[in-house]
Order: sequence, then C-alpha cells, then structure tokens
Amino acid sequence: MADAKTLSPEILLHIAQSLNLPLHSLSAVIGLLNEGGTVPFIARYRKEATGNLDEVQIRDIEEKLGYFRDFVSRRETILASIVEQGKLTDELKARIEATFDKSELEDLYLPYRPKRRTKATIARDRGLEPLADYLWAQQPNGEPLAEYAATFVNPEREMATVEDALEGARHIVAETISENADLRKALRQLMFDEGIIVSKKTFDAVDEQEKFKMYYDYREPVKTIPSHRMLAIRRGETESVLYFLIELEPLRATSLLRARILRQTGDWTPHLELAVDDTWKRLLNPSIQGELRLELKKRSDADAIQVFRDNLQNLLLAAPAGPISVLGIDPGQRTGCKIAVVDETGKFLANDVLYLHTSKNSASGAGDTLAALIAKHNVRAIAIGNGTASRETDAFVREFLRERQLNNLFSVTVSESGASVYSASDIARQEFPDLDLTVRGAISIARRLQDPLSELVKVDPKSIGVGQYQHDVDQRQLQQSLETVIESCVNRVGVDLNTSSWTLLRYVAGVTERTALNIVAYRDEHGKFRSRSQLNKVPGIGAKTFEQAAGFLRIRDGENPLDCTAVHPESYPVVEQIAQTLNASIDLLIQSPQLLTRIDAKQLSAGSFTVSDIFEELRKPGRDPRDQFVAPSFSESVREFTDVQPEMVLEGVVTNVTKFGAFVDIGVHQDGLVHISEISNRFIKDPSDAVKTGQIVKVKVLSADVKTKRIALSMKALMGPVQKNRRPKQPGHQPPSQPSLNEKLAMLSTKWRVS
Repeated sequence: MADAKTLSPEILLHIAQSLNLPLHSLSAVIGLLNEGGTVPFIARYRKEATGNLDEVQIRDIEEKLGYFRDFVSRRETILASIVEQGKLTDELKARIEATFDKSELEDLYLPYRPKRRTKATIARDRGLEPLADYLWAQQPNGEPLAEYAATFVNPEREMATVEDALEGARHIVAETISENADLRKALRQLMFDEGIIVSKKTFDAVDEQEKFKMYYDYREPVKTIPSHRMLAIRRGETESVLYFLIELEPLRATSLLRARILRQTGDWTPHLELAVDDTWKRLLNPSIQGELRLELKKRSDADAIQVFRDNLQNLLLAAPAGPISVLGIDPGQRTGCKIAVVDETGKFLANDVLYLHTSKNSASGAGDTLAALIAKHNVRAIAIGNGTASRETDAFVREFLRERQLNNLFSVTVSESGASVYSASDIARQEFPDLDLTVRGAISIARRLQDPLSELVKVDPKSIGVGQYQHDVDQRQLQQSLETVIESCVNRVGVDLNTSSWTLLRYVAGVTERTALNIVAYRDEHGKFRSRSQLNKVPGIGAKTFEQAAGFLRIRDGENPLDCTAVHPESYPVVEQIAQTLNASIDLLIQSPQLLTRIDAKQLSAGSFTVSDIFEELRKPGRDPRDQFVAPSFSESVREFTDVQPEMVLEGVVTNVTKFGAFVDIGVHQDGLVHISEISNRFIKDPSDAVKTGQIVKVKVLSADVKTKRIALSMKALMGPVQKNRRPKQPGHQPPSQPSLNEKLAMLSTKWRVS
C-alpha cells in the first residue's frame, strides 16, 4: 500500500484537502494502515493518533490511497512511455505531475499513445504534416494556401489533387484537436452540464410486461438524472429493449471549439472550420459520449451500492430477540411447514413437519405436535418465515397460542430472504451435514430472530434482497463494499468468543477465515475461553492479530470482568489505576459506575479520547448498540392481496429503501411502496433520511392494483400538517401543475418491477 513516503507531499495535501482532514491525521492513518491496522481498530483504539477520526473518514482515506496508488503507477508508466519516444518536455512533465485526475492524465497521454492506423496517420505517411502545421499555425507564408497545397500533390501517394492534399491535412488537424487535453476537458464538462440522456425503444423489442415502458421515449438531463433511472435505462439496454445516447446541441460544441482554435482569419479558416466539424462528429462526440457513459455508470453504481450498504447495515443491526429458545417455521402448503427448534445458544434440538393446509383436520394434529415441542424444549418464541403461506401459518400460530393459553410465548414473522441460499451453501452443509435443506432453512429462520447479525453473516449479502439494481453494478466493488459493512457491524456490536461461529468470528478485526476456524477448533478441544490472553495460545494468532481483535471479542463470566467489555487489554492498566485511586476492585467499579465522578481524568496515564471511551464502557459494560426488540403487529383482517383496500391504516416493516421510496411489508406477500413524496410532510432529499430497513411503520393504503400487483402506501397521510410561513402570491403567478396519483404510479411502474 502506498504510504506517506511513496506518495508525494502534493498528493498527500490534495487528499487532505479533498477530505477536509488535517494533514497530521491523514499521515497517522496512512501509517497505521501500513502497519497492518484494520479500520475498526484504528477508529476505536487509536483516536489520539488520528485526532478522533471516525470509521467513515478512515475508510475514505483507505479508498483514496487505493485510487492514488493506481494513479501513481499509471503516471509512472505514461512518463516512461513518453521518455522512450523522446517527446517528454519539461512543460509536459510538469502538467502530468501537477494533475490528480485520471481522466486528465489520460488526456495528456493521448497524443503519445500508440495508435492504430487512422486517417491522420495515413496523411502523415503521405507527408502532409507540414501542410497541417500551416493550417494550425494560422500564419501566412507569402503565398496563397492553394499554391502551397499544390506542392504536396503526388499521384503516387494517392494525392491527385489539391483538395486531396487539403483533406488529408484536415484529418491531421482534426486528430490534433481531438487529442488536446484542455479542449477535451472543456467539452466533457459542457456535455455533463448541458447534455440530455435520450432513451428509445429498440426496433422489434420484446418487453411483454412493459417493465421499461416509461423509457420508450424518455429524456432527462445528464446533470440531474438520478441513479435508479440511469440504472433502469442501462438494464433496458442490456436486455435489448432500449438504446440510449447523450444529446448535445452540435453548435454548442463546435462553437466552443471554434472560439478556442480560430485565432486569425485567412484562407486557412474554412479548412479549420471543416476540421472542427469533422473532429466533433467523427472523433470527439463518440469518444466523450463513451467517457461520460462510463462516468454515469460509475456514479450510478456508487449510489446504488451506497443504498445497498445502508440497507444492509440497518438489517444487520436489527434488534435481536436475545438468547431465548426459538421454534422456527418455514411455511409451506403442499409439502407442509418445516419446523426446527434451537436452544438459547442457537444449538439445533429438534425438527418436524406441520401439515396445516392439506385437510380440514390437519390443524388439530399440527397443534398437538407444536405443543409437544414447546413443552419439551421450553420454547419462548416462534419465528415464522415470510414466504408462501406465511400469513396462513401466522394466523394458525396465533390461534394456537390463544387456545392453549400460552401467554408467555410470542410469535413474529421474520424475513427469510437468503435463507434458501444459506440452506444449500457449504457453510450450512458443514453445520448440518445430515439435515435436509428445508430443515436448515427453518433453523436459520429461528436464529434470525435470536440474533440477525450472527445468522445473516453466513449468507452472501447480495442474496439478502435489500439492494437496488444490485446485479447491474460493478460486482467486485459491490462485494468489497458489502464486506466492509459486515465488518463494521460485527465489530461495532462485538462478538462472544465462546459462542460465536467461525462465520461470525472471521469478520472480527484482524481475524482471517483460517484464524476463525483455529479459534473454534481450540475452543472445541480446550473448552471455553476464560480470558482474552488465552487467545495467544491459538495457532495463527500473533501479537498483531491479538492487538487488532482482542477489544472486539467478549468473554462473559471470565476471569477478568474487563474481558466482557470493549476496553482493550492494552488499557487494562488504566482501569487498574482508576481502581487503585478509588481503593476499589474492578468488579465494584463496574457495579458502581458513579464512583468514576471522583476521578480526575487528566491524572490518568492515557489520552483524553481513550479515557472517555473507558469511562463510557465502565458505565455500560458490554452494552449492545442495537435497539430493543419489538415485534411488528400485522392486521388480522389482511392476509391476501385482495384484502388490501384504500384508506386502510396498517402496520408494516420496511424491507428495502431505495432512492425513490421505501418498500413496506404489510403481510400480504407483496411489499407496498411508499414513494419519497409520501414518506414525510416535510421535504426530504433521500428516503433514508426518514426511514431505515427493519423499521416498524404505520402506513395508509392509497391504492392496491390486483392486476399489476402494486400497492401504493403513504406515511405522510398519517402525519399532521406542517405549519410554514408562505410568501404572498405574486400577481399572475400560477403554481406548477402536479402529477396526479395515477400519473405518479404510472411513472413508478418500471422502477417497481425493475428494482
């Protein structure tokens, strides 16, 4: 990785300015990363060095380092290539070394890049470069252009006429214009500022469900088109339903070129104007369109990946029901409901099948089976997957609990997205080699209620279903980004060293998959860990791994009470100093945190940020940052799509948040959409500003279309009006017309089905 020694001071200063960070903090983070530090560790335990930078800022630095590491390597390659050609001037070298932008770097290299055979190279081979230089210089040489051009006529070189010679010279000029870095930059900016995305339906395109109908004849400015619409258009193009291009008024581009190229009028002027028109139509427009299309894809990918990151983070940090025994049900109709019981640690205990929908008398036998399992294994909660027959199963369970008067149990519907992927995965086969896929799925559903984070880390995050056009974005970038989200969530919550699976342990800072497997193997052989220091006996864990991981691993009821907290072992002496000062044990310190008010933090042998974190942890040792668990309550009268009627007020769970709205599960196997305009009675720029995945919300049904399976919901309709001072209307002022609800739904139909 590039560090402060290999990156120039100019680049370091540029990074610091672009991220609005102090240079010393930037250098400290780079140094810590180069020493093998992980982002969670640096953010949590090296605040003095970084100036209290948070995890987002440190990841931004890490990303910038990757960018400039590649950039510096490419710059060195380019400089070496130009030197080899003997064309590197001091001025060119200074410009190359002064830029921090990859596009500008490539623009500067363009004239020196090895070329395929072009019209311009053919013209140069025919000896027309002096004539092209004359046109470009725009300085008279004492004879008319036609006479000067006539000296280049040579039938043996396929230049039979003066016009042939001038045409060849214009090709050279056109290429020279197209390779000018300043002109390319100006035109790129012009197309971004004034260009229009135009999408059309391709000839004879097949779009049976009319997913892309909105984009059959669609126009939107490049500068403002949101990521989800750009991704929808790109998907339509991939599926050969649409094609799109970027329109820019040709006169705007050619006028810009003429203003910068034409310096003096002469008999060369008409030829330069022809060269300008040619270079825009044949060279610059296609090239810059391609660059801008790529830039739009990168921008859209980044937005879509950020949406996925936010949703995944909220899902992973969903409130856990905690260490209670749970019975999980994977609903089914024809093949029955697969059930599995796990104890408070998630250990599999028993499984069975309930046939609820095969006959009138099946529910009675199913109730007896359910009652026996609940009594035998002291079940405290029932988790029901939200797939097919979920509502019918949920209704049966609720009725069963009422009839049997099992008031100490609760049932809840949980998302089973990705459960089938987990069931067939290598991880599931390792955990339960002798169990059927459907039983593994029921186990996963039960465990998701206990602790969503511990169970969801076993599933490929792309299979969890909380993304926006996730299959259309850069898959490597998406995977890397989601991995960092999982790592961040796991380390924020902390991991129980004695109960966690290797699939969870592998995301702890500094712990690799091999190390995680070694930890579990050591635990199986030697029993529970009694102290964090015991980690040093695990094969593969050296001083660096211990430093990075120890603070995020928890040992409950161990030898040292601090091992159950986020206090790092390197700071134990500070806590011991506090205890000695108060003449108290560490146990008493944890039990009576009010004693800390008697400590002068400035007298402790640690930095202020570290001391503050220690105090916070001692006040709430091992505190779980996740919310308290609350089960959603679906309406008993709404089980099927046909039960949903306008004006109904229902409770639901946000399942996905996109740039255009939030999808909400109201218990009918089809999520409804709360469009961004219906989320709040105040202006919000992004739905994630108001709602998050997993949030329980109240919604009002605006419409439910059985044919298209679309449900429109509103949260705003249940909020009070916003009081605001309105400006008096100006005479003759007419407010802009707003689209009707049906028009909004028509506009959104593509997004619903495409996303």
